[in-house]
Amino acid sequence: MTQMTASPWAPRLSAAFSRARQADILTTGITMAAITLLVGTGTIWLTSTLGLAADYARSHGAISTSLILNIALILFSWQRYRAMSQEVVSRRDGEQRAIELAQRDSLTGLLNRRAITHQGAAMINAARDAGQPIAVMIIDIDSFKSVNDLFGHVEGDSVIVEIARRLQQAMPAHSVLARIGGDEFLAIMPLTDAAAERIDAMGESLVATLSVPIVAAGVEVPISCSIGTMVTADLNQPLDAIIERADHAMYSAKRQGRCRYCRFDDAMADALNARAAIEAHLQYAIDNGEFSPVYEPLINLSTGATLGYEMLARWYSPVLGNVTPDTFIPLAEKAGLMPILTDQLLRTAMRDALDWPPHITLSVNISPIQLRDPWFAQKIVRLLVETRFPGARLIIEITETALVDNLAMARTTFESLRNQGVRIALDDFGTGYSSIARLRELPFDSVKIDRGFIARMGSDDTARSITQAVLQLSQSLGLPVVAEGVETADIASQLSLLNCEVGQGRFYGASLTGDQVRALHGPLADANATGQQSAAG
Repeated sequence: MTQMTASPWAPRLSAAFSRARQADILTTGITMAAITLLVGTGTIWLTSTLGLAADYARSHGAISTSLILNIALILFSWQRYRAMSQEVVSRRDGEQRAIELAQRDSLTGLLNRRAITHQGAAMINAARDAGQPIAVMIIDIDSFKSVNDLFGHVEGDSVIVEIARRLQQAMPAHSVLARIGGDEFLAIMPLTDAAAERIDAMGESLVATLSVPIVAAGVEVPISCSIGTMVTADLNQPLDAIIERADHAMYSAKRQGRCRYCRFDDAMADALNARAAIEAHLQYAIDNGEFSPVYEPLINLSTGATLGYEMLARWYSPVLGNVTPDTFIPLAEKAGLMPILTDQLLRTAMRDALDWPPHITLSVNISPIQLRDPWFAQKIVRLLVETRFPGARLIIEITETALVDNLAMARTTFESLRNQGVRIALDDFGTGYSSIARLRELPFDSVKIDRGFIARMGSDDTARSITQAVLQLSQSLGLPVVAEGVETADIASQLSLLNCEVGQGRFYGASLTGDQVRALHGPLADANATGQQSAAG
């Protein structure tokens, strides 16, 4: 594989050598001056010795002293010159080591993200001049978090090192390989016509190579990877655009079941263009109120009574039509718009919920990005005050992935919200390796079993067993349980037999608008609204 030559350290090296040259010039000047003085002093001494001087005795002491000082000055200058030469060599070696460290991933020794950006740009220029296409390949390890959770980070690092070794051996000549994330690698390679035809076979072979178990901590660790590739002869586009398409192909491989190879094609290009159009329209949609909340009921499985509603976001665009939450929520998170969108929707939902019977709760799922905001709790409290919505009727749902980054901050946020009467629910319980630990560490008020387990209860014994185990655990901790994804009467009946308290899903009907919820609860909601208006008057 090629090595990187250009470096951001080059200006610093140039400056260092410039300083060294200046010091050399100064030292050389002092030495020449000393030699000149020595020659002059030697001439006077020689003249005095030969009796040519007028007063030998008077000048002899001064001449000797001057001669000794000049010799000492020459020796000092020579020593300084040698020291400066050694310093330049030492500085050059140190700068070279710093360049290597700046370019390389410390764990695997591969190029890092910044280095491969420079190297890849140079490779594209060379391929353009040669009229060759290039391939960009993204390799992502599937479910690598589980390796760290089960075996520890030391063994996880050894798995990363072994995967990097396998990739290096499998990459063709003249390619570059980098580690660009914790469990993600990037390869760039110029292609001959024959290599372009074999690129798909190479990708499939890599999937097989990287799916061979790795021995860590004395046991075999099963691994797999998803690979996405972009092959292009259009080398006038930026490298980032090519990498984005390879990344899109990699995520397509994951959506198809992981442990597979996928090449970017025209259908993906259409999807990517559609995504770009949605991304570009997001801010306009928020500013112009195109988003609206709908409400999915939470039902008491024993009595059939409605206990609350979960707020869900919907987006109808006059330009784009209906855009699904699975599409726009990740894009809103990426664009940093999720806090604004949630604030807008939750304000509307709180005002809608003021018209509901007072025992009915409002639940809202919070993005992991929002929980990283140290002011998140204060923003929720501000909304409660602004809308006059009782905190005791609000339930904040948080997935386990939102708790990974900063457990201490999550605990502080929870305490601030609970001080206002707000309840906290752990969403998608059962999907993480450390869910039980989270229940012990944080003050949750309820849990929601992931809909994937509930939907498969009728046909999958394992899903039913997991659901039963989660229910028993939660009941032993005194936590109410909500089962998401109830789609049939049979599943509702099974959950009831397992003493699950609350169900949620399509079996209980489609999501409702605010007006529909108000109409459903009829005179009681109207009476609440009338009473609130009278109190305000």
